[in-house]
Amino acid sequence: MKHEIIDRFKGCLYGQAIGDALGLGTEFMTDEDIAWKYPHGLQHYKQIYQDRHRKRWKIGDWTDDTDMMLCIADAVIEDKGVNFLNISKHFKAWANGVPMGIGAHTYKVLMIGDYTEKPFEVSQMVWRMSGCKSAANGGLMRTSIVGLFPKEVRTCAENICKLTHYDPRCICSCVIVSELIHALVYGMEPQTRSEMLDTAIQYDADICEYIDKAWLETDVKNLVCYDNCGYTLVTLSVALWTYWHASSFEEGLLAVVNAGGDADTNAAVACAILGAKYGYSSIPTEYIEGLLYKETLDKTTDSLLKFVADSSCFEFTD
Repeated sequence: MKHEIIDRFKGCLYGQAIGDALGLGTEFMTDEDIAWKYPHGLQHYKQIYQDRHRKRWKIGDWTDDTDMMLCIADAVIEDKGVNFLNISKHFKAWANGVPMGIGAHTYKVLMIGDYTEKPFEVSQMVWRMSGCKSAANGGLMRTSIVGLFPKEVRTCAENICKLTHYDPRCICSCVIVSELIHALVYGMEPQTRSEMLDTAIQYDADICEYIDKAWLETDVKNLVCYDNCGYTLVTLSVALWTYWHASSFEEGLLAVVNAGGDADTNAAVACAILGAKYGYSSIPTEYIEGLLYKETLDKTTDSLLKFVADSSCFEFTD
């Protein structure tokens, strides 16, 4: 595997974890909250304000976004490929432990008794019980790793999303981000804005508005919705904004983190893309070394690289 691919591969995984860990510092905050607690902006893990919400995590720890990404990674490493039922079992085992920060929708799905036997059916049922309106970003937050798969990226993005999030807006969000990361990491031509819009129409035309906002907006803060900050299309829009507008990993990271809202998830997705675009070598050392569980991520990254490098060894179970 070429050095450039390895650099972008690692950049994606570490980018996700870093965005998640630093984004926790402004999660659910408004501009006023951020101005009070971080008058010069949040830039370093050690600055993270230890209020009632944030003190549940240690400095440099990531949240459920990266926990669930690692559930996928562990299942893939175990199987040397993708088995959707095994991924669902890893999700369930995590939820049965201490799932810090787990979203309400994800919790509802994973807590149903026969989830691991019928994950897709359970996920669809919970979505229908919401009136087919629940489109949280819990599927999108963990999808970065899917972009690293050597094949079947769209199919895997769709199905891994549907293990908990059945709404077509969630599914399309995962497809767009996973395919973008795949193209960036493996040196392919990423989808243009026009091509992303064509993809969006296949799932839900409402998605187009959020892609256009990401393209046209000059300030990422104008994309963050405090009233519905966990909406998958808000997170997608923020992530695409950084891809199109941020000139470096650090610039994009700090822009999203200091925009508040669902900052940990927004930054996890955005920085996975930025890591894939600019590479691990572009990430300031303090953000890498400051991760509390860096050794875990090191081990996972090495294990994934070993067999992803040879796509003939990567099994896919439809």
